[in-house]
Amino acid sequence: MPITIALTYVSIYKLIPDYLITKRYLRFIVYSLYTLIISTYLVMVSIFFSLIYLSDFQYTNMNPITRNILFVMTGIFLVTFIVSAFKLMKLNIIASKKTKTLETKILETQLKLKEQELKYLKMQIHPHFLFNTLNTLYGFALKKADETPEMILKLSNLLDYLLYQVDKPLVSLQDEIHHIEDYITLEQMRFSDTINVQLTKSISSECIEIAPMLLIPFVENSFKHGRILNGSLTITIHIEANTNNIHFKIKNSSVKDYSNSANGIGLDNIKKRLELVYPNKHHLTINQNETDYTVVLSITPQFKLNHV
Repeated sequence: MPITIALTYVSIYKLIPDYLITKRYLRFIVYSLYTLIISTYLVMVSIFFSLIYLSDFQYTNMNPITRNILFVMTGIFLVTFIVSAFKLMKLNIIASKKTKTLETKILETQLKLKEQELKYLKMQIHPHFLFNTLNTLYGFALKKADETPEMILKLSNLLDYLLYQVDKPLVSLQDEIHHIEDYITLEQMRFSDTINVQLTKSISSECIEIAPMLLIPFVENSFKHGRILNGSLTITIHIEANTNNIHFKIKNSSVKDYSNSANGIGLDNIKKRLELVYPNKHHLTINQNETDYTVVLSITPQFKLNHV
């Protein structure tokens, strides 16, 4: 019994945790052999002690179990093996729990980093969009146009959307379209003689949601970087949405080098936001020819708010 206890303790408190779990396999094998040899020696000494002192060198007087050396050795190592197996299973369960906890913390950290990056990208939208709209209002104020009050109202609606909706994970697609329409109205009021905008939409459900301020940068770029050809800046916008897909297409008149001037903060911002909010659920295509610049965006729609 003392040999069994000692062998078991050495196995579960030294060999397994210090060498097997830590993947120091060579030392585990060597020290296990040492332990096996020593324990076998001690068993033989115990049997010899039993033969001499307890049986007076009479083999037939020995305990029947003691006389069967193979049975004694099997019993000792079987007990050690079973206890070691339970110990190893316990250590594996503890390691699995720690690994799962660590993975959960890593995922939470990654999610927080994505949320912080997304908030940073949204913060970039505020001054970028506000600067463009205030420039438009400034132009009207200089001309003292009669449309200034209406323009201020439109700008108020845009700022309300910007302040209270942009921090939400998702907004109604209809609200995003109304926001685009208000922006187009502002630009048309400012450049009525040189802008030709056509907006068509086909929305199958009012429940479709989209990340806020996701489409407006493309519209802004069309006005900001588009070129007047044949006396007007022509912009066509088509938005089609159903339960399977949101399809957004915008095309504006342009010149050959427009692609170099359009890759500003707005376009870079929107690409990063698409990767964060719609990973593997969007497809963005940008094409340019001699007279047109076209952006096509397809998104898998969402109907419930997420945490990104």
